[in-house]
Amino acid sequence: MTEKVKGPASYFPSIEAKYGKPIDFWLKKLAKYKTKTHMEQVAFLKTEHEMGRGHANAIVAYFRASQGK
Repeated sequence: MTEKVKGPASYFPSIEAKYGKPIDFWLKKLAKYKTKTHMEQVAFLKTEHEMGRGHANAIVAYFRASQGK
């Protein structure tokens, strides 16, 4: 039995479908802004890539957790 994905990663299929890019693409974009705050990173995705707040927040939360922040 496959365990259901929870947390920010549960948004990944819809993010990939809506924006046409794999999650690794977005994580690489955020790596350039790793010293910024959570909300600054969300704002970057929203303004520069026209991503919705929920999707941007999910990617940033996942990115920061994977970076140990």
